[in-house]
Amino acid sequence: MHTTLSVLSDLAATAPPMAAPKSINDVIAGITGWIMGIIAVVATMFLVVGGLRYMAAGGDPAQVEQAKGNFKSALIGYALAVLAPVILQVLQGILGG
Repeated sequence: MHTTLSVLSDLAATAPPMAAPKSINDVIAGITGWIMGIIAVVATMFLVVGGLRYMAAGGDPAQVEQAKGNFKSALIGYALAVLAPVILQVLQGILGG
């Protein structure tokens, strides 16, 4: 039978070693992926909301304008998602990484 202490020591013996600290390049690459993903998800939500507003507008000019505003926001979001790597590359150059 294993006691709690022996189980913990077995786990500690089989645990992988701690990873070395990441370089600034690795950190920025990770941030780039996250930022692009988050921006793309938010832009897609704006696109869906704009489409739903446009379909539900029923000819109401105010609702159509709101839908167009959502479409413009989605377009800006997708442009930012595409430009995120460029912006972070500039940031990396400034930080000297």
